[in-house]
Amino acid sequence: MLTSSRFDRRRFVATTLAASQAVVYGVGSSPKIRVGVIGSGGRGRYLTSVLKEDPNAEVRAVCDVYEPNLQKGLAVAGAGARSYSDHLRLLEDKEINAVIIATPDHWHARMILDAVAAGKDVYVEKPMCHTIEEGFRVIEAVKKSGRIVSVGTQRRSYDIFLEAKKIVDSGRLGQVHLVTAWWMNYQESLYRPGLGGKLDWNRWLGPARARPLDETRFFNWYYFWDYSGGLMVGQAAHVIDAIHWFMNAIYPTAVTCCGAKVHLEGSEVPETTSMTVEYPEDFLAVFSVGYRAMKYAPSNDQIKQFHGTKARLDMRRESFLLYPGSREEELRPEVERRQFGSFERATRAHIANFLECVRTRQAPNATVEMGQQTNVVLAMAMESLRTGRRVRWNAAARRTES
Repeated sequence: MLTSSRFDRRRFVATTLAASQAVVYGVGSSPKIRVGVIGSGGRGRYLTSVLKEDPNAEVRAVCDVYEPNLQKGLAVAGAGARSYSDHLRLLEDKEINAVIIATPDHWHARMILDAVAAGKDVYVEKPMCHTIEEGFRVIEAVKKSGRIVSVGTQRRSYDIFLEAKKIVDSGRLGQVHLVTAWWMNYQESLYRPGLGGKLDWNRWLGPARARPLDETRFFNWYYFWDYSGGLMVGQAAHVIDAIHWFMNAIYPTAVTCCGAKVHLEGSEVPETTSMTVEYPEDFLAVFSVGYRAMKYAPSNDQIKQFHGTKARLDMRRESFLLYPGSREEELRPEVERRQFGSFERATRAHIANFLECVRTRQAPNATVEMGQQTNVVLAMAMESLRTGRRVRWNAAARRTES
């Protein structure tokens, strides 16, 4: 989450490209994968704890611009982890083989580009980028660098989603022309705890526009356009990615997004929105998010329904049900899988996939190409919501049109 002068970045890229050597791990080889964590807020610390479960990986460095988060991250990483406030300095550390990026969205692309230029493999939290242009720059840089970059859409490594994907691929649903999805929860207000230590605000802003210190923005960056697109984007990053995966879809034809009024005082982004995504594969995806709704149990707070001509698949967070098409049987699922309490396995499996790909140099379950396909939809949804227009995708020009 950290900036430097343009001169510093040019010098950094030039020196790291000249000095970096690809570290390739064979299966069962002895060297440990040495990881640096950039962004040690709650998600970054959780990923740190998961990564430490692998005996062949270790966290050797932690970077954050907010001192309380940095100290908490170092405590989770354990003895010997080095401390940084500038991600470029961490990337210069020759002992580091890979990095986890768990910063606000507006920093993801810049940090991926810096990391692969430094010869590091990358696990980046979703969404992969904040703009469409950033995503294509990331794809090109990753291809040129040969580095492993995995996007943190962990459902692609989760066993119950993998099982449901096989059902869709088998053709049992028939033709699917409509996918409906929602994610409901309740948030009463923005988080305003007050700063508990030193914050380098200018480094945190980084590529975003300059502005005076605003603690509300720092603690609630999800709800401000400069840094994200609200929980609409945060949750759609998972939902749209899963829909693309199950439907073998790539880029959309058009996106239309609308929202209710803002009810979280101080927020820029509505907490209640709905997007309709049109695909050239001849189906629509409709995703609604409501964060002033009833707080559902984790097993029921989200769903993706694939409405086929032969059957319907209801895919929830930790379960799925396959309903046959006949009216007489439509209330009884033909196939039912419930694994309540198992969702934490998804992240563990996804981190394990990343580490295995670092060792073997195989493509991860969630590639940057997949991340960009979802990123395009998210960016189009933000544009549509802000302009009130249906936004079309020009695939040949790789840009949007209203």
